[in-house]
Amino acid sequence: MKKFIPVYVRVPVIFALVFMALEYFIDSGDRPAFLKYPMVSVFLLLFIFIQIAIELVVLAIDRVTYSLLTEEQKEKLAEADALDFRDSKWYKKFKEFFIKDKPIEEEGTILLSHDYDGIKELDNVLPPWWTKLFYACIIFAIVYMAKYHIFDYDDQTKEFEKEMADAKIAVEEYKKTAKDLIDANSVTQLTEPADLAAGKKIFEMNCAACHRQDAGGAIGPNLTDDQWILGGGIKNVFHTITEGGRDGKGMVAWKGTLKPSEIQLVASYILSLKGTNPKDPKPSEGEVWKEEAAEKTNDKLAIK
Repeated sequence: MKKFIPVYVRVPVIFALVFMALEYFIDSGDRPAFLKYPMVSVFLLLFIFIQIAIELVVLAIDRVTYSLLTEEQKEKLAEADALDFRDSKWYKKFKEFFIKDKPIEEEGTILLSHDYDGIKELDNVLPPWWTKLFYACIIFAIVYMAKYHIFDYDDQTKEFEKEMADAKIAVEEYKKTAKDLIDANSVTQLTEPADLAAGKKIFEMNCAACHRQDAGGAIGPNLTDDQWILGGGIKNVFHTITEGGRDGKGMVAWKGTLKPSEIQLVASYILSLKGTNPKDPKPSEGEVWKEEAAEKTNDKLAIK
């Protein structure tokens, strides 16, 4: 390697390979790792310093070793260095496989008989790499034609359409389970104790100021009876918490403060308070809500 690749090529190449490896394995965003992380710069500088130091030490050892050789050994070393890599066996095999030309001494054997004003022509064969590539293209064309025009495999257009259809299904499935992608049309009521406990915490932090800790109503209406100003049920409650209550006198919209998953939790908790009969509740407001009529009033998505 040292014979064919000089030191001024080896050092930058190895340094570049290490640098690229660091950039690949370190997630530094849109900035190079050596700029975002100072320790990477320190490592790279230390690495190239050690690399150059090793090359200098090896060079010094080579010089000392050479000075200790006898004249005969120096001559043999010079003869070995003078050998061209084109004389090596691997290069000859490579050349025979890909080039296969005749040496100048044997060109007379492939000389054509015709003569054009003293200009003669050699009957050279096509380079083996060219003929092999040509035959490979023919085989590829036959396989391609059979696959897509005889056996009717999916081409790129069909593959794209299938992948897009699968992606659409995957997106819809993801939306069903993604907590913060739910809306008033897809929300469902939660009944697990852990969910209700989480909803209670959100209610006490954000809603109790207007509805009281027991949801009996203060500035806001009583949330424990079966009467609702703008419709009950999980979809209506979710929608009103998200978008707010009546214009001018209803509660504010909470969509900028609470995530959809948090609104689902607090809406489910509110619905679980029905019939708890708090002390001194605020008088009922609105109309009695019946779940059986929910489908008929889906357009009225709101809470008190």
